[in-house]
Amino acid sequence: MAGKASSVERVKDRATGLDKFVLREARGSSAEVFLYGGQVTSWYNTYGEQQLFVSKKASFKPPKAIRGGIQICFPQLGNHGVLEQHGFARNRLWSVDESPPPFRDTTYDCHIDLILKQSGDDLKIWPHSYELRLQVALSPRGDLILTSRIKNSNADAKPFQFSFAYHTYFSVSDISEVRVEGLDTLDYLDNLQLKKRCTEQGDAVVFESEVDRVYLSAPPKIVTIDHEKKRTFVLRKKELPDVVVWNPWDKKAKAMPDLGSEEYTCMLCVGAACIEKPITLRPGEEWQGRQEISSVPSSYSSGLLDPEQFRQMQHI
Repeated sequence: MAGKASSVERVKDRATGLDKFVLREARGSSAEVFLYGGQVTSWYNTYGEQQLFVSKKASFKPPKAIRGGIQICFPQLGNHGVLEQHGFARNRLWSVDESPPPFRDTTYDCHIDLILKQSGDDLKIWPHSYELRLQVALSPRGDLILTSRIKNSNADAKPFQFSFAYHTYFSVSDISEVRVEGLDTLDYLDNLQLKKRCTEQGDAVVFESEVDRVYLSAPPKIVTIDHEKKRTFVLRKKELPDVVVWNPWDKKAKAMPDLGSEEYTCMLCVGAACIEKPITLRPGEEWQGRQEISSVPSSYSSGLLDPEQFRQMQHI
């Protein structure tokens, strides 16, 4: 008997009326991607567990960015630049990329390709011609893979610089029970101290107050352990040297209109980025970056960094 096939379906979101794509992988994982912002807002693993956080108070009305999921921050993150917070890609309407060029990395059957090009309004605030492509894919084992390609399509022979980040909101049980491993001894820019350069002193990042940091030159694998849910997120990255770690804590959460006052306790942002050393593209050049997230049971630790090896050990 043939197994259930993977599918990608375009639908209108019932609550917002916005167009989105629903990806369903044959083995049970799924994801939702809105054309608005090119934003992933949902990722269920093969056990039917939601992995991403979206605020109950999130606005889905342009030009407000959607609070949660995975925001595409381009051409800058936060206020590391002259543009609006996190750039403009996360509050633009993307299009389906009908003929994407081949990827260097593996392309999975269950995926959607989107593209964003500059508008007249964009050119007024950032005078560069670009093509930003995004592929969102689910692997057969339920991993979520985002691959971005940015091309300088300027015809006037001018290079441009940009920063980039996947601002990834994980759903966690209790922020005080979560730790991020793999960032020990690294330097970071502390956005709570005017981007002061500091060094991580702990063997893991834990959360007892507001954290807003960019860890520099981080290893290609970062582990976020949620002790209460007995769940571990493994983030793998390519061509994205930095890692953003953020939680607003109680005071800032209460001041944010699109975040519930207590929701900070059940979310944590950990995402791959390129911030410290912006990328420069000459006309015709293209950059490609990738973030892959696995979700595995929490007996997994930083000492065992291969989810497939873990599954084999557990006979999954």
